[in-house]
Amino acid sequence: MKFVRWLLGRIILLLDFIFTPSSKKRSPEQQNMLDVQTAQFKLYQFKACPFCVKVRRAIKREGLNIETRDAKANETYRQELAEQGGKVKVPCLRIEQDNKVTWLYESSDIVSYLQKLDNAA
Repeated sequence: MKFVRWLLGRIILLLDFIFTPSSKKRSPEQQNMLDVQTAQFKLYQFKACPFCVKVRRAIKREGLNIETRDAKANETYRQELAEQGGKVKVPCLRIEQDNKVTWLYESSDIVSYLQKLDNAA
């Protein structure tokens, strides 16, 4: 079973590489505004997780600059996710705004949030 999951993960990564979405084009001012807004966002993820790939593709498609943290490969990120986020579940978007931290789970919720963020810009 581990081999099947490993193989499927590699196939997903290959397809993601081949069919990478293009980023939205926007003015430098709009892009800078979004970059400032998302500067404190962190995406906790596993590299080959299909739901994480979905969120990373949305980030790419929206042209956002959000730091990704691999909670599988880095024990420090895994501990942050468990202790601060409450559980080790990916994808998880850590949103820090106005001295408040929100942990957003579920890929569809994260994608919707990012699309609304872009539409507001």
